[in-house]
Amino acid sequence: MPDQSATDTARLPFWRRLLLRFPAPGSLARKLMGRLFPPISILVVLDLSVTWVLTRRMSLEDWLLRDIFWTMVLSQLLLVGLIAWVLLSGIRSGLASIHDLSRQIRHRSDEDFERLDPRGLPAEVVPLVEHFNELLERLGDTLQAQKRFIGHAAHQLRTPLSGLRLESELMLARPLPEDIRQRAERIKSVSDRMIRMGQQLMVLARADSTVNIKDSFVRLDLCEWAREEGGDWFLQARQHGVEIHLTAPELPVWIDAEPVLLRELLSNLMDNALRYGRGTDAIMLRVASNPPSLSVEDHGPGIAGEDRLRVFDAFYRSPGSQAEGSGLGLAIVQEIARAHGAWWSLLSRPDFPGTRVTIVFPGPRIGARLTRTETLSGN
Repeated sequence: MPDQSATDTARLPFWRRLLLRFPAPGSLARKLMGRLFPPISILVVLDLSVTWVLTRRMSLEDWLLRDIFWTMVLSQLLLVGLIAWVLLSGIRSGLASIHDLSRQIRHRSDEDFERLDPRGLPAEVVPLVEHFNELLERLGDTLQAQKRFIGHAAHQLRTPLSGLRLESELMLARPLPEDIRQRAERIKSVSDRMIRMGQQLMVLARADSTVNIKDSFVRLDLCEWAREEGGDWFLQARQHGVEIHLTAPELPVWIDAEPVLLRELLSNLMDNALRYGRGTDAIMLRVASNPPSLSVEDHGPGIAGEDRLRVFDAFYRSPGSQAEGSGLGLAIVQEIARAHGAWWSLLSRPDFPGTRVTIVFPGPRIGARLTRTETLSGN
């Protein structure tokens, strides 16, 4: 079936069809013509003027034919060079707005779904930018819907799971036959694990939200914060037969962070070290000042090389892992670090005698949007 627009165009008068073939206002072709036509016209006029002077003011008796030929060759070479320079400068000037658009896209963060500004762009590129903006909006809406679903589902599951845990605790408080007590303990263990997973899912949804978390940042001393938050883990670590050691500079190490998310980050790192660092007798909590960083180290069996690329994926668990867990701990650490504009790295055997996870913060610059770098090798 023929294109209706092409049929309508063929019915127009000849002069209207010529106007339609002319570049539209604001198009790149129109801009290039506007920039290139005046200087090229001036160059052509100058060339014609030189030719007129040579033909009107000189005779063959004054100049040999060969001299005239070489003079014209040099003038034409000069003209071609000037036209090439004007053409290149005009094209670069016309494409400057497209280069600016490319830089804006390249420096955008993964969570930025704001529309691109098409103002100042050539008319040929504007439809592409508009379609790209529509794609960004649909992608942002889809991700936001997924995050809301995870948060709502985790919140709805928390209440019945808490009731189930309470019932199991009441059962265990009474004298029970041994087989029933074992079942009740398993029910309580599963309930505790499900409640912990629900809490992690809510934290993950919050850390991965499109809401600007940097609006709730506060400036805090990472050294003092690590002393206070790390102290809350002394009792739990002692129950596992593990000592906690803190190494931090004497001077404050200032960062901008969201306290609740930062506490959850440390909680997941410490829980992972206690849960998976089998055989370790100590956990090192280390704070460095240049750059500001927080590390959690254990001397456990480490993480196999093939698993290091996937341990930050949500719900991934190593096939050889014997400890209970949901596979969300390091995924939450990654999302919280990303929300803070921080870097993260993981070292394990044989490069490190155990496992070390390091979070490197960008420093005390509230609202700064930094490019994230992920690395799974040593610092």
